[in-house]
Amino acid sequence: MTAESHYLDALEALEADDREEALLHARKAIKLDPEHADAWRVVSDASLPGLRKQPTLKQAASSLSAAKKVVALQPDDLAMWVRGGRLLSDELGLYMDALQWWQDARHHAPEEVTPIVEQAAILADMGLYGEASERLQSIIDENMDLATTQYTRVARLHQMCKLASEQPSSEHFKPWEKHHNGWEAIKMRMTKPPISESKIFLLLTTPILMLEVILAPQIFGAGFGGFCLTSLVILTTVILGMRISRRWFQRFNRPAFNLLRAMDFETATGYVVIPEEIRLSKLFMFILSRRPPAFQERMLKIVDAKETVKGDWKPQLPDFSSHASSFFKVEEEDEDEELTSFEEE
Repeated sequence: MTAESHYLDALEALEADDREEALLHARKAIKLDPEHADAWRVVSDASLPGLRKQPTLKQAASSLSAAKKVVALQPDDLAMWVRGGRLLSDELGLYMDALQWWQDARHHAPEEVTPIVEQAAILADMGLYGEASERLQSIIDENMDLATTQYTRVARLHQMCKLASEQPSSEHFKPWEKHHNGWEAIKMRMTKPPISESKIFLLLTTPILMLEVILAPQIFGAGFGGFCLTSLVILTTVILGMRISRRWFQRFNRPAFNLLRAMDFETATGYVVIPEEIRLSKLFMFILSRRPPAFQERMLKIVDAKETVKGDWKPQLPDFSSHASSFFKVEEEDEDEELTSFEEE
């Protein structure tokens, strides 16, 4: 059988959700034709579990490896760039690698806004709000078009960076700093799980709403007018309660967010920074249990390696303007081709 025949069999098996069979045929196709991009794409697809299932470390690594092959053979395949970036950050916690991955994507799709948004999100999660703001600003500077589905996310990131810029940089938790005040805050809350925003909302607004329902008939009277006024008061209470709950949620759970950032730092760098007493705490276990399986597996491997931060560690970020030189180079080559064809005419 030819490589194309094996690829078609793999595609048919994948459509039937027989992932093992799809992998078998796709790998046979690759063995016959190592540069069969479509077969590599099937390997990436079939390596992942079905819908609503999260991949293990082995599955995520296999899918990522195949995605790298696809973008090497077909650099304009944005879907594979997106998959690779999501696997690196969301599943594996390799945030530094994800930043470089998205920057590499910009070399081939400099006018695509998705890599910039993803970079800004990663930088904000790492506490590098200044760099995240610069990435968001570059969307405006380069006059890039945002998809409708991206407006909300970009607005949220912009608001987060704006609020962070109003705070002293010393308040931004940096896990690689052993004596940062954030560690003490984590220790104070490590025996309790995070409190949900909905729980805060219920505890805050339920008593007030009950009082309003009881007292409203006496204050506004019966009838349609009283009903409208009561509804307006209840609606106002709910809106205010949601806003206050959101603020309190951020404030009460700041230690949990700090610990989450410390965990992300460990998986991003491979360095262990979380003290043992915190790692065995209820808060840590609660957060870890809600991370993807691949992330949990990597975290355990990093802890077993016991490699600690050495010296004055600083994040090594990619050159976010590196795509510009390659973009201009392509434009110059296009111009040279046009001039050559004009001279020939």
